[in-house]
Amino acid sequence: MSVDPTKPYDPENIFAKILRGEIPCNKVYEDEWSLAFHDINPQADVHILVIPKGEYVSWDDFSAKAPADEIAGFVRAVGHVAREQGLVVRGYRLLGNVGRNGGQEVPHLHVHLFGGGPLGPMLAR
Repeated sequence: MSVDPTKPYDPENIFAKILRGEIPCNKVYEDEWSLAFHDINPQADVHILVIPKGEYVSWDDFSAKAPADEIAGFVRAVGHVAREQGLVVRGYRLLGNVGRNGGQEVPHLHVHLFGGGPLGPMLAR
């Protein structure tokens, strides 16, 4: 399923259900702004999703509508998770997909943290 990032937020998306506690997750970090958990279909040795607790469809929606303290809190949470997981020294990839061409599958902003080993080329050609 591809996401149209111009559509309104859907409170029935899977990440909204995880935030409400309706669906379990393997949590690695939580604060007032964000929740981070292991991806159920990992694409690297370490594959963690970080989501804001606010209702944002995409990075575009978040950057346009979120207050500065929420943006800062989310960005800091991503960095915190990367450090806690030991990814900074050897390196990691941070990925955010937006819309159909970007490959976004869930209509709730999320970023992927990949690490734990070499990750290969940035884009498949």
